[in-house]
Amino acid sequence: MTPRTRSRTAADRDLTRLPDRACRLVETLGGRFSREMGIDVDRGDREVERWLLAATLFGARISAAIAVRTYRAMAEAGVRGLSDVEGRTWEELVEILDRGGYARYDYRTATRLLRLAEAVGGEVGGLRRGGLDETRAALDALPGWGPVTVALFLRELRGVWPGVDPPPDDRAVEAGRHAGLLGAGHHPLDRLREIAGEAGLDVRDLEAALVRLWLAHHKDFPHCPGGARCAVLTEEGADRGGAR
Repeated sequence: MTPRTRSRTAADRDLTRLPDRACRLVETLGGRFSREMGIDVDRGDREVERWLLAATLFGARISAAIAVRTYRAMAEAGVRGLSDVEGRTWEELVEILDRGGYARYDYRTATRLLRLAEAVGGEVGGLRRGGLDETRAALDALPGWGPVTVALFLRELRGVWPGVDPPPDDRAVEAGRHAGLLGAGHHPLDRLREIAGEAGLDVRDLEAALVRLWLAHHKDFPHCPGGARCAVLTEEGADRGGAR
């Protein structure tokens, strides 16, 4: 992903203040992947269904940029949600996936999407169960889904599906510590909510930005001062922040 161009207000942020640092993270790296794809899960089941399809594309070992580009190619072809997969042939899906740059996994993913559409049957709300563990189990049973895809999908549904409030991604916690947002004595989710509230951010955007920070920068954590001086947050290092 290409780093976002910072506004004058963003450039003037005081990175010694945690709310400003959180805002800089989101401005530099981006927030929710669903929003980047033009999906607003807060608007109801149709948008959640679109996110279910999009999240599936992240399941392969590809960059987030390719997953985003492939979903956009699918949307342009009229395949915006799983219900749109029904009626498409396997060959059509392979062609669309190739168009988005998904060639390495096109055959397998086309088969997976057809099986997934059949399993869900257009009723994405039926995957929502009484509690987090039950909902996780229902999603984990979907064709081609596993813990990573389930975690990504549910992370962006905080506050949308009742009872869905998973712990933060381990990568977000590690990145949060590197960025100086989380300390050893903090409850990670409560602390991220507190900082997001002070910054006027949605906590989902802050967590996603921290995951993006980890993806782009974790190999350099040992050599980076972190905190307000993190290379990704400074002017000279900002171009490194949007690798995925």
